[in-house]
Amino acid sequence: MLRILALAGGVAGAASLSQFPEFSQQYLQRLAGQVDALTLVVAEFDATAAANGLTRDAALQEVKGSAFLDDRRDDLTRAFARQSRLADNLTALRAATPLQRLTMPQRLADPETLQATWADFRPAVPVTLDGGICALAGYLGGWLTTAGLLALLAAPFRRRRPA
Repeated sequence: MLRILALAGGVAGAASLSQFPEFSQQYLQRLAGQVDALTLVVAEFDATAAANGLTRDAALQEVKGSAFLDDRRDDLTRAFARQSRLADNLTALRAATPLQRLTMPQRLADPETLQATWADFRPAVPVTLDGGICALAGYLGGWLTTAGLLALLAAPFRRRRPA
């Protein structure tokens, strides 16, 4: 019975992790769209600042005087920081293979992009080498986790043999 449950855990792990290459590809596509949109905002702000003889920081300091403008300055500051962070993540993820992306969870952690990708993601049968390797790793991880947990749970109920 324990072997069957461990096998089921392995299959569940394989099915789950085999989806990672495709999920990371879809995340990468959405991330690129986010970076493109934010880069446009940054470029337009910088162009307007330059047309008025200001740097970005100086232009941000000009955006003040009311609660609305203070909030807008904070919005822009967050957008500039997010654009920089996401552009760095995009560069790193584009340079990585799907298997290398497994070791980069911090680069796949933008909440908005992650939620949007997950909302539209539909599992598929992995037919790539990366998908097969992820399925194997998922199987081994799922089997080992399930077998280990079951062994821990069963340990108090095992009879000890006299020496």
